[in-house]
Amino acid sequence: MTQEELLPLIYKKDNKAFTLLYDMYSKSLYGIVFNIIKDKEESEDVLQEIFVKIWKNIDTYNESKGRFFTWILNIARNAAIDRLRSKSLNNNRKNLSVDNFVHILDYNSATINKIDAIGIKEFINKLKPKCIRLIDLLFFKGYTQQEASEELEIPLGTVKTQNRNCINELRNILKIS
Repeated sequence: MTQEELLPLIYKKDNKAFTLLYDMYSKSLYGIVFNIIKDKEESEDVLQEIFVKIWKNIDTYNESKGRFFTWILNIARNAAIDRLRSKSLNNNRKNLSVDNFVHILDYNSATINKIDAIGIKEFINKLKPKCIRLIDLLFFKGYTQQEASEELEIPLGTVKTQNRNCINELRNILKIS
């Protein structure tokens, strides 16, 4: 089933559509979420919340403003960042054992491959190195613009300008492809 065939079913709240939606997008969204949160159980919880949010808020999706995948990707990214910043996750992270870190490192390699599989990495790698670094911090690691400014040791205004320029450059690459 294609996305174009699926969307009308989701709008109608067809029960079969939820399963199809999950099957089509869960791996990609999980990869994005895990890349930000870096915790398997938390990422799985956030993924469930994302699909409920997509299902409940489908009426807010506007096809004229962008692709469906971009819309759900933003929902996933924002949910992951929200969870990352939540107090409960930060408290849980303080109590992680060394064994979890070994598991996370092994699992993170698989996540990078999932991101490659959906093709995002291919397009980002066509950008200038400064754009690659900035997008990695802001979109894949969940940094705020202020945190990216501190990490890259450049003014906040420069981060905002570079972010806007990099996203426009990425849009141009996507239009050509």
